[in-house]
Amino acid sequence: MFADYHVHTEFSDDSVYPMEDVIRDAVQMGMEEICITDHVDYGVKKDWDQGEISYRMGEPIANVDYPRYMEKIQQMKENWGDKIRIRIGMEFGVQRHTVPEFESLFQRYPFDFIILSIHQVEDKEFWTQDFQKGKTQEEYNLGYYEELLAVIKKYKNYSVLGHMDLIARYDEAGIYPFEKIKPIVEKILRIVIAEGKGIEINTSSHRYGLQDTMPSTDILKLYRDLGGKILTIGSDSHRPEQLGAYIKETKELLRDLGFRYFCTYEGMSPIYHSL
Repeated sequence: MFADYHVHTEFSDDSVYPMEDVIRDAVQMGMEEICITDHVDYGVKKDWDQGEISYRMGEPIANVDYPRYMEKIQQMKENWGDKIRIRIGMEFGVQRHTVPEFESLFQRYPFDFIILSIHQVEDKEFWTQDFQKGKTQEEYNLGYYEELLAVIKKYKNYSVLGHMDLIARYDEAGIYPFEKIKPIVEKILRIVIAEGKGIEINTSSHRYGLQDTMPSTDILKLYRDLGGKILTIGSDSHRPEQLGAYIKETKELLRDLGFRYFCTYEGMSPIYHSL
């Protein structure tokens, strides 16, 4: 089974990859299933019906245009459904103070799959270093995981945690020792497993030149040892050359780590496939 479960299109404010092209490219590379997971980040981005939208370098700083998005996915299913399974997903960039907005959004549409990611804390971005500014390496690493823990205690309508150690991508001080975050990571994973959720392996670690997988092999081993079984694999693609990248290699890594299955989703329920 060749599937990509983290894919962005022109409906994400950081991508201009047309959905039609995404599906066509996926079919051409032999993909059997794809889940479109465009960005929603309440707190730092507005919905299209919430008033004037800001722009950065000509691109809108906005959440998904939900009606157009759902209409487009349905059109893709009609046009391409005989060649590839297309699932309805989104990537929810949740913060503890934005949980009510995500609860409301989730109830509005028939999702197959939701990635829960922490992209900001206190409306401060990681990629700009706004969140890290004025903090020690310990403070911003623990602050990130504390936010993730607080969010999953409050918000339950998700499938997997996206790029669970994302803060590592933007840690200019280098690799933070796993032993220092292990206690809080274990708390998070125990909740994830107990509630029938999973984690994703995000293959963008390769294109970002990270020294480890995302999440790290330490986190993957801990998840395995705690009994975690639900894993999805996604490229986090925003451009054609990223779609489907390193998925084969990721499956080999997971097998080497002792995992036997990866998952796709339908109607928010996992479907297991042999690695």
